[in-house]
Amino acid sequence: MSFLVPLMLILAAFLGMEFMAWFTHKYVMHGFLWSWHEDHHKPHHEKKGFWEKNDRFFLVFAVPSFFCYLLGSLLEETRFLLYIGIGISIYGICYFLVHDVYIHRRFDWFTHLDNRYSKAILRAHGAHHAKQTKEDCESFGMLFVNKKYYGNRDKTKS
Repeated sequence: MSFLVPLMLILAAFLGMEFMAWFTHKYVMHGFLWSWHEDHHKPHHEKKGFWEKNDRFFLVFAVPSFFCYLLGSLLEETRFLLYIGIGISIYGICYFLVHDVYIHRRFDWFTHLDNRYSKAILRAHGAHHAKQTKEDCESFGMLFVNKKYYGNRDKTKS
């Protein structure tokens, strides 16, 4: 197997996870598992402790990745699953860094990001959290941000 096939599988899994995260967020987290996600929509000062019930979703996404690693490592015929597991893991790392670290400031890293994309991510997530209920929310994805959140570009800057 050339390096291109594993690379394409990793990239496809990574991009597929953005859709899965959007779908799960909109229809599962804001649906039948709202009881796990609800505390994530509460203002920071109302939260008790570092952990949220919402953090359980880490396991929901980690389990398929684990099984892809496991099954993809056992047999040559299932090796493709290893690369899918890697793509899922990379998405998980990005999700943690963007969502938990940058957006929600659960750790004091990335405090000086100042570009159109990082600002758009903050605006989109802010619009999502403007509601504390499971209904009428918008912007369920993480990495692909609707162009309306990019705001007006200052024409004087190059």
